[in-house]
Amino acid sequence: MAKKTNYTKNGIEYYRITKTIGHKEDGTPVKKEFYGNSKSEAEEKANKYINDLKNGLIQNAENYTVSQLMKIWLFDFLHNSVSIKPSTFQRYEGIYRNYIKSSPIAGTKITKLNSVQIQNYYNDLSKDKSYSQISTLNKVLKVFFNWCYKDGYIIKNPCSNLTLKGNKTDIINNKTKEVKILSITEINTIKNYIKGTDFELLFLLDLGTGLRLGELLALDWEHINLKEKVLKVDKSAKEVYIYDSFDKKHIETIIQTPKTRHSIRTVPIPSSLIDILNKKENKEGYLFLDKQGNLLKGKNVSSEWTKILKKCNIPHKKFHSIRHTFGSILLQKGVDIETVAELMGHTAISITQMYMHSETKIKSNSVNKLNSILN
Repeated sequence: MAKKTNYTKNGIEYYRITKTIGHKEDGTPVKKEFYGNSKSEAEEKANKYINDLKNGLIQNAENYTVSQLMKIWLFDFLHNSVSIKPSTFQRYEGIYRNYIKSSPIAGTKITKLNSVQIQNYYNDLSKDKSYSQISTLNKVLKVFFNWCYKDGYIIKNPCSNLTLKGNKTDIINNKTKEVKILSITEINTIKNYIKGTDFELLFLLDLGTGLRLGELLALDWEHINLKEKVLKVDKSAKEVYIYDSFDKKHIETIIQTPKTRHSIRTVPIPSSLIDILNKKENKEGYLFLDKQGNLLKGKNVSSEWTKILKKCNIPHKKFHSIRHTFGSILLQKGVDIETVAELMGHTAISITQMYMHSETKIKSNSVNKLNSILN
């Protein structure tokens, strides 16, 4: 049976139909031609095109794979957005590079991707990835697919209503793991060792205010009110990759707003630290600078802290343990947990409750010292 066609181009026969796909402002119809090997194929292409228009889909969206479009989203849109922090972009790029670029869904056409494919991918990941890792991936993909939906590449977000698996022990461990703090003996040993050094103010101010390292390094004199004995926290220093292009990046220390609104707070400065701050001759710019006059880097602080602990024969604890110590001591002294949470900039009381375990352990260790006279 001969194939029914009505159009020939470059020696190849097609079936061509013409459809009205819209109207101009003056009412003139906008027409478009569709081609197929048969009338039914041409009609099918025309109907899909018109339905896609009605659904707000971008034409030729089917030409993009998930990996290709996510790369475009990252480097053509997010990278140039003033509303995206460099640290957020770095996190998103890491998700793309580690979980999408070479994943089973990377080469899938964006218009063909569905929730079943993503669910299967998550199920495979759950064999060796934690629940929190998969949850983070899902959050980023939701943001990406929301952009795809709003820009007309897809008709719905395929990341909705998925089941997240993975090992949840990482969440349990984060909630119940012991918070490492410094003992009074260790604090005094460190104070004696660093007395008169540049590290002294850094250590004492952190111990007396409980700031995160990034918040501490971002402090400038404009945020310190010596008369009122308070400091304002509304910035954080962070070392991030700055992407010059897709395959070129460099590290910079940037000052950005804190992660959450709870981190923006006013913290009292202990009276004993006011005298130390008053003795500082230069009260302009950032408090903590390196020998070259540049903003002190977090990695250098951590490196110096490790050396100090080693010199003082103190078991290794992260610099963040100073912040833990601040919270634990306040609770031990009877400060209510809501106040401690507010001072530390916690988003939830449950985070602050971790320090109550440390407080209980301190009390238990203290009481156990009576064993020698009770036996």
